[in-house]
Amino acid sequence: MLSVPWTLYLIHMKKDYYEVLGVPKTASADEIKKAFRKLAHEHHPDKKGGNAEKFKEANEAYSTLSDDSKRKNYDSFGHAGANMGGGAGGAGFDPGGFGFDFSQFNQGGQGGFQDFDLGDIFGDVFGGGRGGRTRQKKGADISVDVDVDFKDSIFGVDKTIAVSKDSVCDDCAGSGAKKGSKMKTCSTCAGKGKVTEMRRSILGSFSSVKVCDTCHGTGTIPEEKCAGCRGSGIKHKRAEYSVHIPSGIEDEQMIRMTGAGEAISGGTAGDLYVRVHVRSHSFWEKEGHNLVGTLQVKLSDALLGAEYPLETLDGQITLTIPEGVKHNEILRVRGKGVPMDPRHRGDILVTIHIDLPKKLSKEAKKAIEVLRKEGI
Repeated sequence: MLSVPWTLYLIHMKKDYYEVLGVPKTASADEIKKAFRKLAHEHHPDKKGGNAEKFKEANEAYSTLSDDSKRKNYDSFGHAGANMGGGAGGAGFDPGGFGFDFSQFNQGGQGGFQDFDLGDIFGDVFGGGRGGRTRQKKGADISVDVDVDFKDSIFGVDKTIAVSKDSVCDDCAGSGAKKGSKMKTCSTCAGKGKVTEMRRSILGSFSSVKVCDTCHGTGTIPEEKCAGCRGSGIKHKRAEYSVHIPSGIEDEQMIRMTGAGEAISGGTAGDLYVRVHVRSHSFWEKEGHNLVGTLQVKLSDALLGAEYPLETLDGQITLTIPEGVKHNEILRVRGKGVPMDPRHRGDILVTIHIDLPKKLSKEAKKAIEVLRKEGI
């Protein structure tokens, strides 16, 4: 068994993802999603009183726990496993077999290993090493905010969004080569597309296999580089996307557009997250598949009944106030609420508030005295 001095245990460890989201390890995907949405709304850096660091922690935790494969690796190997590829080698590996508990490492200690990454230690076990699989690079995920009207959030709408990001170069289609240029064997990896790295760590020396940074895994490089991207295959530019906002979307809900994030040489692009902000309505609010609102009704109309014009999201209708309606009584208009499917919708629920006058004329008082005598 390998013995490691206790003075080397001052390794900075990230917070437990389940603790960050405030959910148990047995939490369902829906519970994880709800917890993330709550924290994202609370800590969004653009919001007054927001906390960028906590928002970043929540986003990082959700990106792992919302992915079944990443969550499985995280549950097995902790933060080192969260970055593993789908088919990582070393199944059944137990970090505890080294004779100490990684969870007990000092958080932010004074040693020289605060930024140490356990994934570097076990690189050959988690997909590196001779014959192992190398982890594919992925570009950074990015996010953009979009505002929609209340009506559009109910019925759905298509929006065009623009982002400035690293994208595949149009001139060379990501190859990094000048048009017409020939390709030659990469001298760094001798055409293999991979290089073996030896690393020294607190646990000894480890070998790992990674994608060649020079040719990005292709094994070849251009004789003449593309002038537009200087041979990187990536160029920072403005990109536009059409995103469909589905009907019934909630405020602060996020839509993920796979592969629309930052591009990276020799890897797959990250994802683009669209955070939807729903503008409030002057009358209506959404509750499930129903639209709810409060209507002020005069006392005389509540007693005798009346008809009131009501502006719905489908246009104006006439709402019949029944004779003798009670304060806080709810009137239902069927089929004018939030779409549930192409053929069915929720309802409109209108809460009646009877507007009692603060002052009465002499004639009104006499009329009410008559009602009092009649026991009304």
